Amino acid sequence: MKLTVHRSGCRGHANHGWLKTWHTFSFASYYNPDRMHFGALRVLNDDIIEAGMGFGTHPHDNMEIITIVLSGELEHRDSMGNGSVIRPGEVQVMSAGTGIQHSEFNHSAENEASLLQIWVFPDKKNVEPRYGQAKFPEEEMNGKWRTVVSPDGVDHSLWIHQQAWFSHGEFGSESEVSYELKKPGNGVYLFLISGEIEIGSETLNQRDGLCLEQIDSPVSMKITQPSKILVMEIPV
Repeated sequence: MKLTVHRSGCRGHANHGWLKTWHTFSFASYYNPDRMHFGALRVLNDDIIEAGMGFGTHPHDNMEIITIVLSGELEHRDSMGNGSVIRPGEVQVMSAGTGIQHSEFNHSAENEASLLQIWVFPDKKNVEPRYGQAKFPEEEMNGKWRTVVSPDGVDHSLWIHQQAWFSHGEFGSESEVSYELKKPGNGVYLFLISGEIEIGSETLNQRDGLCLEQIDSPVSMKITQPSKILVMEIPV
């Protein structure tokens, strides 16, 4: 198994005042030829939006967009007529397909919002745009993996146009856990939202990322501090 660590501190970073953002892969003014994407995973942005601020209406096409709110509230509106507020424990997906426009704002006038925005290359282009949003109770992630995104909506997960599975887990310290591929040949990008874990000889801390390729057995990890983990299994 091939492991490549992306430390939190080596990500691209921009502070726009109303927005503080960290880019795992090349995005906007951050360009790193060694960090263009990981297989079908194109963007992993870690954003903090100030109260009452946000992204005005802008377009997307031919991309699967997944938003995971970590704290606060994110208000969404789009050209398909959707309007909603996304809160912690909820996940949003959009298939941009032939083209959409949307806006995202911090719904709170007092508190900042923290979120992950993730882009995945689709396995088919120019599909009809679509929107999905779902809440996943914390107990479904406590001590186990909960699939939140999949190609087929298994177990009431949200679905996207790609052979990709996103799983979220929350684990106590001094425990061991493993992740088994849904599709042989896929790679895994593991993002440690919080905590500390060990995989092989590597120790990951909050907001570190890990690329795993050439996986031929379940990925085993030791939880050394209470941890929240997002596993993105994607074609590489």
